[in-house]
Amino acid sequence: MVSTKQVILITGANAGIGYDTAALLAASSSNNHVIIGARNVAKGEKALAEIQARKPQGTLSFLQIDVTDDDSIAAAAKKVEADFGCIDVLINNAGISGTQGMAGTTASPTRENLRAVFETNVYGPTLVTEAVLPLLKASKSPKVINVSSGLGSITMRSDPNDPTYSVSFDVYRMSKSALNMLSACHSASFKKFGAKVWAYCPGFVVTNLTGEEDRQNRVNMGAESSETSAQGILEILEGKRDSEAGGFVTRYGKAYPW
Repeated sequence: MVSTKQVILITGANAGIGYDTAALLAASSSNNHVIIGARNVAKGEKALAEIQARKPQGTLSFLQIDVTDDDSIAAAAKKVEADFGCIDVLINNAGISGTQGMAGTTASPTRENLRAVFETNVYGPTLVTEAVLPLLKASKSPKVINVSSGLGSITMRSDPNDPTYSVSFDVYRMSKSALNMLSACHSASFKKFGAKVWAYCPGFVVTNLTGEEDRQNRVNMGAESSETSAQGILEILEGKRDSEAGGFVTRYGKAYPW
């Protein structure tokens, strides 16, 4: 079937930025259908029930998808095709920080950690986007938002005066730089079918990215609510950042250098 609504798929939407984004986009318009993508069925269905209990204007559904598993990605793409016929907005949100560079650790990068972070943060968005490419092409106004990080900016990492200069997270930084390049590549190649692509930094917010035990530390360091991240994504969907398609944007109308 072909949906008459704007179909929005969000990976890693059972918690944090993905959860808040799903809730806000569902609440913002009756024309939105938000697909909560999550690898854990129980957590995904719990998130779906919680957001539906708020009685949003739009509609929602759950989709099991593990961005590190090719079979899961293929099955998810097939289900979305059968249920909706297209994807209007793909938000590649699923991501991990890895262990190297986390608060309280001094561990050097390992091959295992490198693989784990790149599997989720780089290979995942690359292969998910490729799998649903026909569904994006079926949309009248396709959009792709890759949830990146200012820590992936090579320009900012090279500036000793940048506020994040002392932050390590080397493996995470590398993965988000790679995701930014993916965004730039897709922006260039997807223009032929009218798709707009953004790399989006959600800002320093309170999530479980660096572990549940690190939430209070984030608060103490001035992290904001992840609802502010969701608001930034909503503004992209509302067309307020169209002139910056192909770029690296963040909240509050701001942008970052590559």
